[in-house]
Amino acid sequence: MWLKPEEVLLKNALKLWMMERSNDYFVLQRRRGYGEEGGGGLTGLLVGTLDSVLDSTAKVAPFRILHQTPDSQVYLSIACGADREEITKHWEWLEENIMKTLSVFDSNEDITNFVQGKIRGLIAEEGKHSFAKEDDPEKFREALLKFEKCFGLPEQEKLVTYYSCSYWKGRVPCQGWLYLSTNFLSFYSFLLGSEIKLIISWDAVSKLEKTSNVILTESIHVCSQGENHYFSMFLHINQTYLLMEQLANYAIKRIFDKETFDNDPVLDDPLQITKRGLENRAHSEQFSAFFRLPKEETLKEVHECFLWVPFSHFNTHGKMCISENYICFASQDGNLCSVIIPLREVLAIDKTNDSSKSVIISVKGKTAFRFSEVKEFEELVAKLRLKCGATSTQYHDISTEVPVSSDSIDPSDDTEVQSLTCQRECSRTVNTEALMTVFHPQNLETLDSKMLKEKMKEQSWNILFSECGRGVSMFRTKKTRDLVVRGIPETLRGELWMLFSGAVNDMAANPGYYAEVVEQSLGTCNLATEEIERDLRRSLPEHPAFQSDTGISALRRVLTAYAFRNPKIGYCQAMNILTSVLLLYAKEEEAFWLLVAVCERMLPDYFNRRIIGALVDQAVFEELIRDHLPQLTEHMTDMTFFSSVSLSWFLTLFISVLPIESAVNVVDCFFYDGIKAILQLGLAILDYNLDKLLACKDDAEAVTALNRFFNNVTNKDSPLPSSVQQGSNVSDEKSSQIRVDITDLIRESNEKYGNIRYENIHSMRCRNRLYVIQTLEETTKQNVLRVVSQDVKLSLHELDELYVIFKKELFFSYYWCLSSPVLKHHDPSLPYLEQYQIDCQQFRVLYHLLSPWAHSANRDSLALWTFRLLDENSDCLINFKEFSSAIDIMYNGSFTEKLKLLFKLHISPEKEKVNIQAYLSQWQDELLKKEENIKDLPRMNQSQFIQFSKTLYNLFHGDPEEESLYQAIAVVTSLLLRMEEVGRKLHSPTSAMKGLSGAAVCVSGVPSEGQAEKPLEKEPSSPREEPQWSFAFEQILASLLNEPALVKFFEKSIDLKAKLENAKTSQLSCRTKK
Repeated sequence: MWLKPEEVLLKNALKLWMMERSNDYFVLQRRRGYGEEGGGGLTGLLVGTLDSVLDSTAKVAPFRILHQTPDSQVYLSIACGADREEITKHWEWLEENIMKTLSVFDSNEDITNFVQGKIRGLIAEEGKHSFAKEDDPEKFREALLKFEKCFGLPEQEKLVTYYSCSYWKGRVPCQGWLYLSTNFLSFYSFLLGSEIKLIISWDAVSKLEKTSNVILTESIHVCSQGENHYFSMFLHINQTYLLMEQLANYAIKRIFDKETFDNDPVLDDPLQITKRGLENRAHSEQFSAFFRLPKEETLKEVHECFLWVPFSHFNTHGKMCISENYICFASQDGNLCSVIIPLREVLAIDKTNDSSKSVIISVKGKTAFRFSEVKEFEELVAKLRLKCGATSTQYHDISTEVPVSSDSIDPSDDTEVQSLTCQRECSRTVNTEALMTVFHPQNLETLDSKMLKEKMKEQSWNILFSECGRGVSMFRTKKTRDLVVRGIPETLRGELWMLFSGAVNDMAANPGYYAEVVEQSLGTCNLATEEIERDLRRSLPEHPAFQSDTGISALRRVLTAYAFRNPKIGYCQAMNILTSVLLLYAKEEEAFWLLVAVCERMLPDYFNRRIIGALVDQAVFEELIRDHLPQLTEHMTDMTFFSSVSLSWFLTLFISVLPIESAVNVVDCFFYDGIKAILQLGLAILDYNLDKLLACKDDAEAVTALNRFFNNVTNKDSPLPSSVQQGSNVSDEKSSQIRVDITDLIRESNEKYGNIRYENIHSMRCRNRLYVIQTLEETTKQNVLRVVSQDVKLSLHELDELYVIFKKELFFSYYWCLSSPVLKHHDPSLPYLEQYQIDCQQFRVLYHLLSPWAHSANRDSLALWTFRLLDENSDCLINFKEFSSAIDIMYNGSFTEKLKLLFKLHISPEKEKVNIQAYLSQWQDELLKKEENIKDLPRMNQSQFIQFSKTLYNLFHGDPEEESLYQAIAVVTSLLLRMEEVGRKLHSPTSAMKGLSGAAVCVSGVPSEGQAEKPLEKEPSSPREEPQWSFAFEQILASLLNEPALVKFFEKSIDLKAKLENAKTSQLSCRTKK
């Protein structure tokens, strides 16, 4: 393989390399120790270690070629090879093609420059035919074999990619290989006989970030279960970090957040994950988020090109992005200019005949876009024509300049006509006008100063429309943003909200959908509709529109329709406030699609049971506060104050804290800039009140200061009537307070914090999502431990360790058993104890790992019987409380409690006989907190007692006191049988000896191996038509208490801590391939 020429100091290199061939200009070397018998002994081991520690690729090729400059100790490495055949081909090529040419140069410097240029040319030529060396199937297959050999994970665990890096163990870097698979981050290093093996499951990662310090210039920090791990010396650290971030978030979503991501095909089948697939997925997500396109859109092609901007008369450089249904363009900085062209709007696609390599796209409304300097533009034109069914126009002189018609796309285009048609069909139930036009029509005859300003705003937008076009395909420029910051005119607000949010595309793609959903959802009654009815009149109650049946009915229809469309979200508080504002300025169907855009795209995961999205953005907000307002961070002892205060800001887009006339300006900016606008405004508000907040002594005082500030935010240009404006209702006696205009506040937020980039917010969201979900999981764990600790003798630390093992065993089912029904049982809305439950197979594995009786020959039977005993409701699942109660008895129970557990395991379950009377009795016992009385236990019959005795024999096997225990149990069984025989004789002398032969093997002494194993195939509850004898628990207990060896065995302490540690280390290995 040809290498980019790099300098090598030959003086030191000679210690590690041996010369094979040489001439005046080149040297072929072999790595010392390679190809020698025994691997070169100590020298080979030392060289291999140095390769692993010092070399950036962590795998030094055994052969290399150097270009030598005569009379110099500095050489240039120009090629390497994995074997002698590969390096020989390179050597022969140099001799045949380069050696003859070098003699014509006069100076050594010219020779070196020529060789460097030639090698770089060869590398560039190879690059044309190869995308990336990491995609080399042979190399990946080698890495996969090494991955499987080092970690022994199940074959279902799919390796995604691998990287060379250093893992910092303390202050010592250990060079090795980092393997990224679907469920684990794994690292392996072997240096001078010292092996380092690290396996971290993605679902345990609580922090993943890029860091740098004095020692590590750039590294990746991974925090898992309180332990910090640092990886550095990556060849492409940004690419590695993004892939790690994707895999971690993918695992978190698949395991903890299935409520939202059940329909994701990649999450449903992790075996389909590939490195390239993840990269494409990330690009598609960024693409659809930036241009506000439906989530289903995937990025297909990206072309660098120039877009002609007719109103500015210049070509702007940027990227053309193409998906299934859209052609989008964004200038290089992202803010200068952007365009979205739905293929449904395209009329024709042309190419120019000159050298500009231009693509002309004509759309409805007499508008055309010219993209120039497009590579392979002819192929692109053919693809686009095929994709949208467009044809070539009849005129070809359009290549010189593309005009934008001043009377471009009218808002009521064909797609809107379709939706209006559907609206008319159900006009009896769906409003086709915005509530603001109904309740506050503008009076053109009486124009005051505010109305004049409003008309001036409208005129500014009309000028923009004449230059940039109107509708979904309009040019979006810096001027567009400036106008949005000033506030959108009342008459244009609904139209532009639809445009900037992307809801116009959703509505166009689903004509008639809203009317159908309204019809289907009418009359439905469920929890969501009940909550909607309760909150209807709490939504902007001061506004006349929602004091009438017209507004209330429209609000009910939109919220009910959305709950019907998305039952996983249903209805959440704050949706009513947001929807009320949407209905004021948008038609009813438009308000529905705006709500869809907000809930499903712009504020993902905000409106669900755990409001994870809002919590994530609050964590992002705290991070931005630390970066931009450090003095406030230093003053506040607890950053959670900002979370509690700002939650309503994010959930309602400031509508709940600002007067309505000011809040709509915030909504304007939100639909244009997304969450970035809310974060910027939040920072600006804290910055404006910085001095007051620093003077506050407690949280309550700070909340009061902020509330007073919000009450004094005004919108001096709002044309709304004074009866509707909330800011104008402030009494005159408060006029001494400084009023803040919302337009000035938004403009200041853009000036001070406008440098916050979308990419940074996305990265912070991903990073903080891990932290938020792990925090919620920690809360769940603490609540479970608090409840369980009241009923067991296990310490909190032991319960904590046990919970981690319990949950990890459940997660292994998520990893590799995709068809397991247990995957459907994680529901965060359930009570804490019921969120995680395991089935019988998982319990069996945990029983083998944790039970002190797991060494018994019939341990599988014991595990099955224990699970059956714990599964009181017969749903084939047990929760952590039930699981820990069994472990607690095995380790901390008294002699009587342990014996009672074993006794109950061998008694037939009679759950089919449970009736209402039994339920009432159980309920009464729980009320009285009555402990189970040993007299309430049923008697043990003959076959059950035989199995019980054999279980005891199996438990004693391998114990130091094995002989004395066997003797003791033989004495006990003999005594019990004699007692039963005496009792039989008193009642029926002839039947006393019946059935004793079956117990003979237990009474006579230790059973043989074959005899002990055979009954294990039969459950202890094997029915007998007429059992000849039986024992009460009191009889067995009294007999065993007479034998000190038995009492000592059951009462001896067992080290649970060691068992837990061993279980944690072997939990994964017990599943690996043998």
